[in-house]
Amino acid sequence: MTRTDAQDEHCHTTPGHLCMPEDARKRAARRLAIARGHLEGIIRMLDNPDAYCVDVLRQIKAVQGALSGAGEVVLRGHLEAHVATAHERGDTVEIVEELMEALKYT
Repeated sequence: MTRTDAQDEHCHTTPGHLCMPEDARKRAARRLAIARGHLEGIIRMLDNPDAYCVDVLRQIKAVQGALSGAGEVVLRGHLEAHVATAHERGDTVEIVEELMEALKYT
């Protein structure tokens, strides 16, 4: 799907707007769906008194990996759509501060 100039302008002028290519959205959603499936599996495992701790840990690591992958997709989209063009818009300081605040919790 190709973005129009009006869509690109909307992405860069609307605060808090999720602006990323459709394929990136689908990749992030896919990774999050995988994480959800693993989480549901972990919950089921914990309900089973015969579950092996190492198997639970493996599933937790799988969730962490899926979440990390989704975060990377979203971060790349943000960098490409907002950070790389911040100088042109004159909001470099605001964009950098916003990103630093968001990444503080990772």
